[in-house]
Amino acid sequence: MSRRILLIDDDRMQFRLTQAYFGSFHAETFALDWAGTYEDGLAKLLNGDYAACLLDYQLGERDGLALIHEAIGRGCRTPIVFLTADSSERVDILAMNAGALDYLVKGEISARTLERSLRYALKLGETLEALRQLATHDQLTSLLNRREFDRILAEECERSQRFGHPMALVMFDVDHFKSVNDTHGHPAGDTVLREVARRIASEVRSVDRVARFGGEEFAVVMMEADQAMASSTAQRICATVRRDPVLAKETLPLNITVSAGVALLPQDAQAGDALVVAADKALYAAKAAGRNRVIAFSEL
Repeated sequence: MSRRILLIDDDRMQFRLTQAYFGSFHAETFALDWAGTYEDGLAKLLNGDYAACLLDYQLGERDGLALIHEAIGRGCRTPIVFLTADSSERVDILAMNAGALDYLVKGEISARTLERSLRYALKLGETLEALRQLATHDQLTSLLNRREFDRILAEECERSQRFGHPMALVMFDVDHFKSVNDTHGHPAGDTVLREVARRIASEVRSVDRVARFGGEEFAVVMMEADQAMASSTAQRICATVRRDPVLAKETLPLNITVSAGVALLPQDAQAGDALVVAADKALYAAKAAGRNRVIAFSEL
């Protein structure tokens, strides 16, 4: 299937010309979509599954630089190639500083230069995404790492307080994990952590954020969640983890359980650090009470 490229340009002739260029490409065939306004272009860029975007500088009363800033600010990671009739170095620098990965002057574009620019932007985009994954995700489990968890928690706590919406933090710990490593070795322990991470992630909403907090401890940040919802989710995760043995080796099924602690903002804490402390206290109360269970901070 051809990868989709989005052209945002208020000139329909530029769309037809770009289509003609695409027909002359040698290395790969792309499908070209078009948006003729700032608003339509931004919506498609944020909602569509595009491999890359070709973005014109002039878009009626608004410009492509503003669109880049707004799209990136709203989480867009699509590689962008900036197009302009202005050949000055000033526009080049502005485009690259805004977040474009390459820059083409319209009067100098050919099928060859456009294909090369797209290949470059796609490859650089893949490299940047890989680096983002390394910077924000745990290598063993592919969940968010501790640094990204801290950033998201602070951000969501601030948003929760600003708009008066509840949020919850659920902390999980794999029960008796040290004995898994001591008895069966660290490779078996790694398999357990990966499978527990997968089972936790399978039971949360798409808006919830799951992280490996450290060691055998995991965290779920739940937006717009009250205690009933958070505790119910934690109970469901505990049940999912214990339901089937984890196949740590080909002939080594292990019965694994987790304990969980639940804390809410603003009921149990007023900031991210305090919310972690509250959830952690509830978690260790669950472990002290016999493990394989959920306890909320309000129950202590």
